Amino acid sequence: MNRKSKLIWLALVVAGLNGCATMSSDECMTSDWSAIGYEDGSRGYTMERLTRHRKACAKHGVTPDFAAYQNGRDQGLVEYCQPGRGFKVGSNGGSYNGVCSVNLEASFLDAYNAGYQLYSLRSNVSRASNSIHSKEHELHQIEDLITEKEVAVILNEMALADRVLLLADLKELSERTGQLETEIRNLYEIRARSQVELEHYQIVVADMGY
Repeated sequence: MNRKSKLIWLALVVAGLNGCATMSSDECMTSDWSAIGYEDGSRGYTMERLTRHRKACAKHGVTPDFAAYQNGRDQGLVEYCQPGRGFKVGSNGGSYNGVCSVNLEASFLDAYNAGYQLYSLRSNVSRASNSIHSKEHELHQIEDLITEKEVAVILNEMALADRVLLLADLKELSERTGQLETEIRNLYEIRARSQVELEHYQIVVADMGY
């Protein structure tokens, strides 16, 4: 490994280590643990987040104030565990980690599930569109290749064995073209159905007030 490679490797290692730490030295020294707990709670983090803070700050000789953090997190979770937030998390495809209290969880989960259903329906449409784009791209490439090979069959003088192989290639490409055309038609139908389902559910969601 040359000197330049060593420097790049070291920079990547340092960057990786910094990425794992939740807090810097200055943040550990000057932290308001109640405020940190509130922020973490408002983002729906589990208590594992405090474990990561503790590991990060242990390197700097600082121990988190558990009581202050817990108090702040409890307040932050009240903000997080609202139906509006639940719907937003779900509609963005986020996960729920069971952090809400019993008295808030039911309404949060109802909204979260409604949002996640919307996310799933949108994903169905997007997935079909991506598949259509991919298969149409492959189809166009094959059509271009077929044209090239057909021209070669007509114009080029070649041995009989080579011509037979070329014709076999054309047969395979033609079969694949038929497969792709069928798959693309099916995908257009799937996307159309998925779009209708999405539009109907968007009306339901609007009636829910989201």
